[in-house]
Amino acid sequence: MSTAVVTGGAGFLGSHLCEYLLERDWRVICLDNLDTGSLENIERLRGDAFDFRYHNCVEFIDVAEPVDVVFHLASPASPVDYLRLPLATLKVGSYGTHNALGLAKFKRARFLLASTSEVYGDPEMHPQQEEYWGNVNPVGPRGVYDEAKRYSEAMTMAYHRQQGVDTHIARIFNTYGPRMRQHDGRAIPNFLSQALAGKPITVFGDGSQTRSFCYVDDLIEGLFRLATSDYHLPVNVGNPNEMSLLELAEKVVALTGTRSEIVFEGLPIDDPKVRQPDITRAREILGWEPKVSLDEGLRRTIESLGRTPVPA
Repeated sequence: MSTAVVTGGAGFLGSHLCEYLLERDWRVICLDNLDTGSLENIERLRGDAFDFRYHNCVEFIDVAEPVDVVFHLASPASPVDYLRLPLATLKVGSYGTHNALGLAKFKRARFLLASTSEVYGDPEMHPQQEEYWGNVNPVGPRGVYDEAKRYSEAMTMAYHRQQGVDTHIARIFNTYGPRMRQHDGRAIPNFLSQALAGKPITVFGDGSQTRSFCYVDDLIEGLFRLATSDYHLPVNVGNPNEMSLLELAEKVVALTGTRSEIVFEGLPIDDPKVRQPDITRAREILGWEPKVSLDEGLRRTIESLGRTPVPA
């Protein structure tokens, strides 16, 4: 039985990854300090093969058991969270990544860093390829997250080059699905919670800014394939199907059958105007591409909230 350590394992992505590994007969050690994660996310995962440990990975990580893969997912990931926890976000990107890499080195384990498309900032290349170095404002409010992830990528590559650690870097694009908090601050949970409550749906700016949304099951499959590959440079993992946020809001209105109106508010500072992954590298190296359409993914997400989507 292979063993994985998943930092941030009680979070949205982390809990889905833990579930994915358990279904494939892995033993999972889940580390989380519950800043943004929740025990509710992992409640049904309890069992002999699953071990939850309350731990902040900014502190030294001590695991006695053999470990095959360290998945480092710990970090506030929503603007609501990293703007509320700026220092914690920087620390988990630096000290936390250092500790997780140290564990992988000591255990001679593979290491996967959950990085982000936010390393591209407000991109001047579209769609974004992994070779693009980004357009990030290091002193803006979003810089605490963007730069923490850029630093964690640099540290990951340093451990690979100097220490010989078998590392992998996933640049994750917008992901959604069951277990996202309804007041997460990101577009899909915000739109769905507002629509299902019959409240106005808030679109920032004029809604012309674009995003590409990947269903969580597809994303987790991509992470696993990357972690078990022989490739070490960053790989974009996301859905290249780009759409405007206004189009997304209109789709949510149609699928929920809400009477909510769409309203517009000021655009946050440094909010990216476009976001679309070039997934050529993922297709060629991992044989991976997303399979779940946005309509199907939104239907599954609505059903997970105990509601019935409008029939197609």
